[in-house]
Amino acid sequence: MSPAVRAAGAAAPVPPAATRWLDADEQRAWRAWLYSWMLLDDRLDRELTRQTGISHAYYEILVQLSETEGRQLRMSELAERCLSSRSRLSHAVSRLEERGWVRRQVCPDDGRGQLAVLTDEGFSALEGAAPVHVESVRSHLFDQLSPEQVAAMQDIGETLLRHLNDD
Repeated sequence: MSPAVRAAGAAAPVPPAATRWLDADEQRAWRAWLYSWMLLDDRLDRELTRQTGISHAYYEILVQLSETEGRQLRMSELAERCLSSRSRLSHAVSRLEERGWVRRQVCPDDGRGQLAVLTDEGFSALEGAAPVHVESVRSHLFDQLSPEQVAAMQDIGETLLRHLNDD
């Protein structure tokens, strides 16, 4: 803990009895994966936004809605699927409503919840943006990897999903 933090009166964190520190190879692997993912996510967002006017976050909302029956989801489920807080998702859906790409309606099941519904205009915007997005993913990810690396990436991703997925 830094002297400034200590001086501010914060209690020092108590490490586990046997901290399992990363060795040098693990640290390099972790940093390479973390930074490459951050750079890739930034590049995909910038290219998609510049070429289509749709941010990566908004694109993901449109994708999630497009892949469901009736192109609609409860707002709470959409937030979960997009790994977003409900308030952040509500703000994003408001912006998409202003564009005419999403509309909200009362959930017919209970009358309390709200559904986000992808409009035909929103689906058209998604159809226009999808080729830009897939070309960016292909160019900046898959074209850089061998078939063996793609298979390893899938294996690693599925392993982590099994571990991290709460469902």
